[in-house]
Amino acid sequence: MNNIIVGMGEALWDVLPEGKKIGGAPANFAYHVSQFGFDSRVVSAVGNDELGDEIMEVFKEKQLKNQIERVDYPTGTVQVTLDDEGVPCYEIKEGVAWDNIPFTDELKRLALNTRAVCFGSLAQRNEVSRATINRFLDTMPDIDGQLKIFDINLRQDFYTKEVLRESFKRCNILKINDEELVTISRMFGYPGIDLQDKCWILLAKYNLKMLILTCGINGSYVFTPGVVSFQETPKVPVADTVGAGDSFTAAFCASILNGKSVPEAHKLAVEVSAYVCTQSGAMPELPVILKDRLL
Repeated sequence: MNNIIVGMGEALWDVLPEGKKIGGAPANFAYHVSQFGFDSRVVSAVGNDELGDEIMEVFKEKQLKNQIERVDYPTGTVQVTLDDEGVPCYEIKEGVAWDNIPFTDELKRLALNTRAVCFGSLAQRNEVSRATINRFLDTMPDIDGQLKIFDINLRQDFYTKEVLRESFKRCNILKINDEELVTISRMFGYPGIDLQDKCWILLAKYNLKMLILTCGINGSYVFTPGVVSFQETPKVPVADTVGAGDSFTAAFCASILNGKSVPEAHKLAVEVSAYVCTQSGAMPELPVILKDRLL
């Protein structure tokens, strides 16, 4: 069985006051998975423009394999501005390349050889990419040990109840943070105030293998039928938190595929995420001591 792991969705530039940085959860996820020795791919689309060329160049420098289509839409950007108190505000441009990822014969072949995929809700805001993501998920062969991770990633108002429901049905692992869980509970009318109760409801309703709940400084949980793993969030000097959640998902996924138990996978995911927080940018190289934990 092929061990290809795919990060699928948005590829973009975060345009910050001090300059631009490559962004998008799928690339962060795929990059960190590749650090654990897996054959990973970024699946997205960029424009036939200079920003698209630059994204391809960054992936080449990072030796990050990809299946990026060039399409007749501008490469995605997110305008990041700071308000008077220094709090960042994001404007995610619409009608861009990653909204229009085509489903090609090449992508179908990749789906047939994919063991794990991570996708989110943001890349499903447009019907073209949404249809491509769903076809990719439906094309993956239904075999034991396969992971379809929905890292929900609610942004602005780029999601609907229907899109979320379809993704819940297609995934077997759901990753969500405490704020997103409150939003989902309101949308779907889940009763009770206890976050853990809401997790058990989602786990059972959608027949999930696992549900990962992250609660910032208050730790994280992995729910599986019958067992809960909890890990405290390590206290580290934070450079920035960009990409930390994606590195958590990548380390967890790589560990599970390597046969580690849920608590072992959870522990490594937390440590990797904490390390990424101490580094600037979303794609730092991980220390050998962390990478070797999967050997």
